[in-house]
This record gives sequence, structure tokens and C-alpha cells, in this order.
Amino acid sequence: MFKITSLNSFSVGLKIGIGLITSKILAVFVGPGGMALVGNLRNFLTSLESISTLGFQNGIVKYVAENQKNKSEFQKILATVFISLLTVAIILSFVLYFFATFWNDKIFNNHFDFSIVFRVLALALPWYAVSVFLLAVLNGLSQFKKVIWINIIGNLIGLLASVFMILQFKTLGALLAIVITPALLFFVTFYFLNKEINFLGSIRLHLFDFKIIKNLSSYSLMALISSVFGPIVFLAIRNNVIQELGIDQAGFWETITRISSYYLMFVSTILTVYFLPKLSVAQNNQETKTIFWRFYKSILPVFILGVIVIYFARFFIIQLLFTKEFLPVTSLFIWQLTGDVFKVASLILGYNFFAKKLTKAFIFFEIFSLSLLYVSSIVFIKYYGIQGVVMAQAFDNLVYFSALCLYFRKSLF
Repeated sequence: MFKITSLNSFSVGLKIGIGLITSKILAVFVGPGGMALVGNLRNFLTSLESISTLGFQNGIVKYVAENQKNKSEFQKILATVFISLLTVAIILSFVLYFFATFWNDKIFNNHFDFSIVFRVLALALPWYAVSVFLLAVLNGLSQFKKVIWINIIGNLIGLLASVFMILQFKTLGALLAIVITPALLFFVTFYFLNKEINFLGSIRLHLFDFKIIKNLSSYSLMALISSVFGPIVFLAIRNNVIQELGIDQAGFWETITRISSYYLMFVSTILTVYFLPKLSVAQNNQETKTIFWRFYKSILPVFILGVIVIYFARFFIIQLLFTKEFLPVTSLFIWQLTGDVFKVASLILGYNFFAKKLTKAFIFFEIFSLSLLYVSSIVFIKYYGIQGVVMAQAFDNLVYFSALCLYFRKSLF
């Protein structure tokens, strides 16, 4: 874990460094309003990724990990999932391309015309979907270092694309960079996976097995709930902020969310790369408990120390990453950081839903959490303005963590 964490720390550090550069360029060239539009597109892409990959990522990790030594079953998994995802991605590409104006109006409102972004996304989507699948296979094969190196290379490609596109086309360039960069990662991922297995040799139509799709369907339901409805809720909240408080205020919320995503990368990557495979093979409550507490004793304390440092450095961070125009964001830090501590504490418990295929429980808790977040944000915004959004997130994360502790009490204590 230490070796993987060290390499992952380098990867996350590099991604944060790249994020700093990109954020500064965005702040200078597109401003708070452009930042809000970038946030809307990112939320849409998160939902689209989950739909195009049928929400299979975590399921692929589990079944590849369990069947990697069973050659025939392993090849069936590769062929079945690849054919399914490619078919879905191509269908979605047609929908995006021929209804680009409709999607533009839904995501950016009819005040902006960025229809070309959705046409470019239509061409990039199949490559992106397959890339996500290949990365999940590598993860399931426990090729942790290769997964991290792919992320490192992807971050560097993203930096070059973002800088060039933003400097050339301002807000349009920022949006195009978001949709183009993930597709380029296909070539990197394919290269690394092909060194491990003969991937193309495993893709045969006669190997397609509906039983595998059925087994993965529970993961699909879980991922679709969180990765589709989650971003839709965030999109609705941001549009509500734009309507109630203005697009610049929505940009401030997107800014604090962007900062939050930087330091959350460390935890989420470690969970996906290291802890999820471990939870998947845990045989009983005692083994699960050991994994839970390994996380709480090693990762969580470091994270808490990190957010304390971030809070006291908030004015410096805003002026370094953005511009003085973004200084109002400093008032959002305390609630964002507090909420993120509870979020990180609940993440390891939430991943156990995927590891143990607890589909019904996961869906219940996720819908409950998203509903609570949406309703509380509407109420808090009326009383506390833009601070109400991050207060609602902190409240939601606290309630969610408490509920999961209660549900997993036998594995925790």
C-alpha cells in the first residue's frame, strides 16, 4: 500500500499542479461565468460517462479480479463488455450529434451557442468509453502502477490540450478540451493493457454471454444512480443558483468545488486502486473491518491534517489559483472542508456497497442523500445565499456518514 500510495501521491500531486495552471488560465480568460459553464459541462459528462459505460466500471474490476486465472471466463467478460459498451457509445454518439442544439439549450441555456461542443463529443465518446473499460480491466488485474501511470500521462495530455484550446478559443476552447482529452487517453490505455494480455484476440462475437451482463446489472444500477442522478442534481442546483443569485455566484461555487476535487483525488484514487479490490475479496465482517480501519488509521488522519492547512492558506490559494475577482470564494471554505471530511469518512463505507453488491441498500442511501442535498440546498440558499449550497453539502455528508455507520455497524465495530 505504501509503494502504491507513494506513486499515487506523485500522480495526484502532478494532477493538482496541472489543475493549478488550468484554473489560473480559466480564471484569467473565462472568469466566474465561464467557470460555471465548465462546471455544467463536467456534470453532464459525468452522467454521460456512466451511461456510455453502463455503469460497469466497479463490476468489471470485481469480476476481472475474480476470474483473471480462468482464461475462458476472462475472455467472455472482455468480449461481452467491450461489444456492449461500444454499441451503446455509438448509439449515444448519434443522439449527441444530431440533437446537439437540444443538448446545448439544456446544459448551457439558450443564451449560449456551444452546439459544436456536443458534435465533437459525439465523435470522441466511443474512444472515451472503451478507454474507461480498458482502465477498469487493468485495475481488476491489480496492475496498480500501470493505472497510475496512465493517469499521469492523461493529466499531461490534458494540460497541453487545455492550455492550447483556452488560449486559442477562450470559453469554447475550455469546453472543447474537456471533451477531447479523455478520448486521447484510449491510445495510452490500450498500449499498457496490450502488454499484459492479447486484448484484440479476446474480442470474438461468439464469446458474448448475457449472463455476464446480468451479473453486472446490479453494478449498473448503482453507478447509474450515483453517476447519472448525482450530476443531474448538481446541475439543477447550479442552475438554481444562477437563477436566484446570478452566474458569477454559480462560478464561485464551481471554484470551491474545483479546489475540493483536487485534494479529494488522492483519496478517491487510493480507494479505487487499492481498497476496492481488497474489499471485493474480503470473506467476512472481520476482514472487512480490518480494511475499514486501515483506511481510518492511515488515510483519514492525513486528509484531516491537509484540510486544516488548506483552510488557513485559503486566501493565498485563491489568489494563486485564480484572481482577486474570486476572493469571495474564501467565505465558502469552512463549510466545504467540513463537509469533505465527512465525505471522505463515508467513502470507504460507500465502496463496500460495490464490493459486496448491496444494490438495493446502495440505491436507497444514494437517493436519500441526493434528495436531502437538493432540498436542503434550496432552503439554505434562501437564508444564507451562496454559502447555503456548501452548508447543505456539509449537512448532507454528515447525515450520510451517520447512516452508513449505522448500516455497517457489524463490519465497523
